[in-house]
Amino acid sequence: MIVIVGLVIVFGAVLGGYVMHHGQLAVLVQPSEFIIIGGAGLGAMIAANPPAVIKAIFAQLVALIKPNPFGAQAYAELLQVLYEIFQKARKDGLVGLEAHIEDPENSDIFKRYPSFLGNHHAVSLLCDTLKVLLTGAVEDHNLAEILDLDLEKHHHEAMKVPHAVTTVSDAMPGFGIVAAVLGVIITMGSIGGDAAEIGQKVAAALVGTFLGILLAYGLLSPIAKAMESRIEAENDYMLCIRTALLSFARGDAPMTAVEFARRNVEPHERPSFSELEELTRKKAA
Repeated sequence: MIVIVGLVIVFGAVLGGYVMHHGQLAVLVQPSEFIIIGGAGLGAMIAANPPAVIKAIFAQLVALIKPNPFGAQAYAELLQVLYEIFQKARKDGLVGLEAHIEDPENSDIFKRYPSFLGNHHAVSLLCDTLKVLLTGAVEDHNLAEILDLDLEKHHHEAMKVPHAVTTVSDAMPGFGIVAAVLGVIITMGSIGGDAAEIGQKVAAALVGTFLGILLAYGLLSPIAKAMESRIEAENDYMLCIRTALLSFARGDAPMTAVEFARRNVEPHERPSFSELEELTRKKAA
């Protein structure tokens, strides 16, 4: 929602200042310029990216309307589920977790944490790593490399979306110039006509340049940055899980592993140690 507020301020300031200078908003309504610039930008994005990235772009656009899912409440729930899983493993051994990590959707532990369960990658990261520990197929000192590889690949794939939007944003001023040049070509064909008509055609051509620059720096660039920030927030969430798993794998107590995870949370989202104790006491009870 904050993204929408920011964009409203951008367009409100630009158009409001234009009107204050006695500009006519009707002059800016040039459907042909919108078609040239918007169509060229959309076509370039489709041509440069695979269908999966195009689909992800629209999915992330919709996601930006919603609040950031990786806030303080999400971290509190994450620390709780980590503590409960590690405590279960400490009491019953890793074998006691087998039913939960093989079918997390039907696990009575994970069902109590809908925010965590709804994050497919987070669930996969936790469960797949615990499966590796259960089978004993990987030495503890190699676990960090596996986790880093998983997170790096996921982050690289996710970053393709804001990179694609940024590429289109960088191209928009160029498409604006293309629209303006086409408008000038049309104007030159009427060079011997009425001065008022020529002025209108020149104004329409200049709208293309204006629109390309505004869409680049006032719309697409902020959207790409907002997508990137959301991806970084998810990556921080995954790093929290990574830290807890590494601590648990080397034999630390559940509370110690969760404390390592808590210290990996950004300070403005991090629960205090007393809040963590309160959360874990509830689970122990």
